[in-house]
Amino acid sequence: MATSSKAKKRTVRLASGRKRARQDVKLNAANSSLRSKFRTSIKNVLKAVAAGDKAQASELFKTAQGVIDSIADKGIFHKNKAARHKSRLSAKVKALAA
Repeated sequence: MATSSKAKKRTVRLASGRKRARQDVKLNAANSSLRSKFRTSIKNVLKAVAAGDKAQASELFKTAQGVIDSIADKGIFHKNKAARHKSRLSAKVKALAA
């Protein structure tokens, strides 16, 4: 009795399980979109810091803070991870002033 290396995808039989599978697809798409928004906002701040544009960096940092906080509130990332990212971005923006 040989089995293939790939696991077979099983279809769910119960109605509640099928509904859960449908909901998971939608939730995964929403979470992926928010994670992408999170990464983009951080990259934008880092690009402004690398360019040395303090005004733009501080403005982008303010918008990034909102994005990071909303993702932490929704439970996509842990609150400590959100705080770590905000702290590191803040330090880089403040370093431009010096």
